[in-house]
Amino acid sequence: MTDFLLVAWVSVLIELRRFGWMFGLGRRWKPGEKLRLFFAGYNGTRNTGSDVRVQEMLRQIRLVLGAENVDFSVSTMSFDRTRGYFEGTRQTHLPDAFPPFLFREVGAHHGVIACEGSMFKSKFANALTTFFIGALGLASAQNKLSLAYGSEAGAMEPLIRRMCARYVKDSLVITRNVESQTVLSDLGIDTELGTDTAWTFEPHPPEYARKALRDAGWDGSTPILALCPIHPFVWPVRASLGKLAARLTTGAYKESQYRGPYFFSSGAEVNRRYRHYIAAFTKSTAAFRQRHRVFPILVAMERLDAVACRDIAAGLPGLPIFTSDDYDMFQMVAILRQSSLMVSSRYHAIVTSMPALVASGGVTMDERIRNLMRERGHDHLFLTVDAPDLEPKMLQMMETLAREADPIRQGIGETVVRNLKVMARMGTFLEDAIRRTYPEFPLRPGVLSWEDYLPPLSENLRGLLQAYDADEVASRSATG
Repeated sequence: MTDFLLVAWVSVLIELRRFGWMFGLGRRWKPGEKLRLFFAGYNGTRNTGSDVRVQEMLRQIRLVLGAENVDFSVSTMSFDRTRGYFEGTRQTHLPDAFPPFLFREVGAHHGVIACEGSMFKSKFANALTTFFIGALGLASAQNKLSLAYGSEAGAMEPLIRRMCARYVKDSLVITRNVESQTVLSDLGIDTELGTDTAWTFEPHPPEYARKALRDAGWDGSTPILALCPIHPFVWPVRASLGKLAARLTTGAYKESQYRGPYFFSSGAEVNRRYRHYIAAFTKSTAAFRQRHRVFPILVAMERLDAVACRDIAAGLPGLPIFTSDDYDMFQMVAILRQSSLMVSSRYHAIVTSMPALVASGGVTMDERIRNLMRERGHDHLFLTVDAPDLEPKMLQMMETLAREADPIRQGIGETVVRNLKVMARMGTFLEDAIRRTYPEFPLRPGVLSWEDYLPPLSENLRGLLQAYDADEVASRSATG
């Protein structure tokens, strides 16, 4: 019922905007003024992946459209947790009761760019998906730029599917894989194929990470095994006014409250499945350490992941824990890239470590890691979080990472290079969308290379292009 009320609230606001636009209310961008774009994102929770995505999105889009031509705003749930992020961009506070905020912010801008990767799915929270659909729908209702950038689609509950089909059909959706295109095509939504936007991210230098790891007990030479667990069974988060009332009056549901009226899934079955997952991480790591000289670290890519890290550490005393509460995105990714091997339930732990050629495998709760591994040609390097034989399979996957590290890294390098080019193509899709919506906007003239659509590439990424770009390798062979 709470999801229905939220969807109805947002839908009414979209229809009001559409009605007002028909009668001349609202204003479009005019030549000579800066294009004001609102980046609707899931920031301010210290989710490293979400923050990295938006960081690179802002850098790329500012480059493509020209910094002198644009004025950006981005949503955040906590100014404290995004302090120092998103340089040159105004941050606006996203409240729990977000429909009035969306109505106001979208109305004050010339367009919306929806940022989250897990954008169109009910796996995490219908409220989150409603937020992104609402942002896109409000922009479309006024014929403004309405763009989902590097998004993913999965299973949606019927109410959310209907809302998505109705209010996203006039938006441009750039997905990060073919599987998401299929989901949205079934809803009558046109898409373009893109990728994630984290590929160009550049963290702090390796010297910073090596010092942080030494301070945590690393000897400077032992190969590092990064473990990135989550609590996969508390999702989806749902709004519940009944639970909120009980929480305020009797103190019930304290452990399962996420924030405000939103509560995690909980109960005996959730706890049983979680213990099985944690035991698999703990026992497989212990067995792998007996066979291999490694220095395991636990990494909480989001603040919520710290619970799982501590539970694993309880069974493996002495393992250091790096949490996003203590390390910002520049620090966290720098630490991840010092790893030799990785087992992760966090999609962006894998993505952001790939430019360092970290041999990684995934333990996935949904389609994101599975899709990435299939793109890499590594179907044998992902497991599901609820596999009954998770512990022996996880140990086997660790052994495979160690044994086949070189060919795995080859596939990773080729995937990074391929995705850099796809990310560049997303810049051309953006230009086309701007051209259709605001024909007089001053886009860059002339013939541009694909690299002109990306933020300046680091020395590391240029090295990967030299080593793994098939065209570059062929060119050197032809002239060698």
